[in-house]
Amino acid sequence: MDKILISAPAERPLDMPVQALRLWAGKRASAGGLRGVSAARIFVFGLTALLTGLGTYGMYQVISPVNVTSLQVIFAALFALTFTWISFSCASACFGFVKLLLGQHRMPCLAPLTESGRTALLMPVYNEDPQRVFATLWRMGEALIGQGAGSQFDIFVLSDTRKDEVARLEEQEFRALARNLAGRLGVFYRRRAENRHRKAGNIADFVTRWGGAYEHMIVLDADSDMSGETLVTLARTMAADPKAGIIQTLPLLRNRWTPYARMMQFAGRVYGPVIAAGLAAWHGRDGNYWGHNAIIRTRAFAEAAGLPELTGRKPFGGHILSHDFIEAALMRRAGWAVYMLPCLGGSYEETPPSLIDLAARDRRWAQGNLQHIKIVGARGLHWASRVHLVQGVMSYLASPLWLLLLVAGLGLATVARYAEPNYFPTGFSLFPAWPVFDPALALRLLGVTMVVLYLPKLLGLILAFRDPELRAGCGGVAGLIKSVAAETLLSMLLSPVMMMIQSRFVADVLLGRDSGWNSQNRDDAAIPFRTVLRRHIAHVAAGAAFGAVAFITGWTTFLWFLPIVTGLVAAPLVSWTTGLPGLGHWLWRINVFRIPEEHAAAVPEPSVEDELETFLQAAE
Repeated sequence: MDKILISAPAERPLDMPVQALRLWAGKRASAGGLRGVSAARIFVFGLTALLTGLGTYGMYQVISPVNVTSLQVIFAALFALTFTWISFSCASACFGFVKLLLGQHRMPCLAPLTESGRTALLMPVYNEDPQRVFATLWRMGEALIGQGAGSQFDIFVLSDTRKDEVARLEEQEFRALARNLAGRLGVFYRRRAENRHRKAGNIADFVTRWGGAYEHMIVLDADSDMSGETLVTLARTMAADPKAGIIQTLPLLRNRWTPYARMMQFAGRVYGPVIAAGLAAWHGRDGNYWGHNAIIRTRAFAEAAGLPELTGRKPFGGHILSHDFIEAALMRRAGWAVYMLPCLGGSYEETPPSLIDLAARDRRWAQGNLQHIKIVGARGLHWASRVHLVQGVMSYLASPLWLLLLVAGLGLATVARYAEPNYFPTGFSLFPAWPVFDPALALRLLGVTMVVLYLPKLLGLILAFRDPELRAGCGGVAGLIKSVAAETLLSMLLSPVMMMIQSRFVADVLLGRDSGWNSQNRDDAAIPFRTVLRRHIAHVAAGAAFGAVAFITGWTTFLWFLPIVTGLVAAPLVSWTTGLPGLGHWLWRINVFRIPEEHAAAVPEPSVEDELETFLQAAE
């Protein structure tokens, strides 16, 4: 039986029927439109098609002989798929840049606070640090009280913790929080005896027991933080928009000090708004949900978003892991609007402190997104919801596609180097059939690819230069330029490693290996070098193999593969150093990877002895 400590409101249950994916008898109601959404979609999808067509045609010209081989067809097809992926991101960012440059971001209509209804602030936890979680909830509770909204909000801590010692600390911290906010804001705690369906089941349990008492619920993650003004604005926006089902904020990354985390925080702060503005523009009210830092209409969620069990064995069968995309699709299918407010601000989360920690989280996400292959064809879904699901799948399939593209390209180069060309094929011909490979065209195509890949970063940098507050918070013009250069270099080194890691994840899923459910590391603690080396030794071997084959094939091929080879061979060193908190503090002091959300007075300054000890401990 579930354990409820101290107090809980009287249960006001809502029925939450399981939704059928293969059946849909209803008609999808309009969620209301926003002006310019059609134009945004025409621009984004049209530019994606144009860029992909031009890039694929350019690749065909680079490799096209008179007699096309099957290997060349495979290579061109893989190139087209991967180029479509980066072209879509570029096109979306371009439209977002124009929207932000022209100041065309819409602020929501707000209902009076007294008419906003009651909102539950939900904090699901699973073996998290109770002190950190409850300290954040205390800040959010005080902020809500400061906004005069204490009577409109209640805080629920929904625990799925399995470790009894952690649960005891949760109870202690809960009692302290309840005492501090007593009489000013309701605080409740519930721990499930059985964590069925993980976070999705945790939220569903709240809805079916207490959901009837609240018009809205704001769902958090254990590392979420939101300002009181943002929380109140979400509730007032939802109350003013009777067709809104989910309103998503743009969570910014902060609070981490390793170089890897600081790189991600800077990238999210400078490039993120451009990408988010583009997404919000073409999504319109047919958008997506990221599972946290969003407000949901409780009764609509109960009626439309009950998740079914997927048929078959794990990892494709069983309960739905990446539930947020599916809940958004089901809500939209039922006629509720799902949209994002990227310019709202005051919404934060944290990033894993190292590449290894990111990989541990990414394994579960890979399985969850690949599950969507079974759901993308569900009856009644809006076409935009299907696009969101395909994007989730492609976010992980892109890595093995890139790996296959590299292998096919290396195979083509090897064949061109060692195979005897057939200058006079069978049949009448006035001229020999010379193999075609145009180095100048190849370099031009590489340049186009780099522009498509890095243009969103350049657009984000331009907007950062124009924003005095952001520019100053990132260390001025010099700080921005140094940070973008460092982020670009580190991304180039880490990208091949992530390609190998995610390719392994996809292979694991296809081989039927379940990810399980492990709690996430949120501490800035350096990982011993030998541990990092053990995790990356296969990547070093792969890099050496790529380099050896490319070198034997020829200097030109080797130079083309040099960035990939360098990233893989250097993986242990780069992964280890980017996980050192002391190095992150040093980067902050030299004005690299700063963000406005941190202030000099709040930045801890470790002594030289502390940093030296950190380096020595990590090297053990």
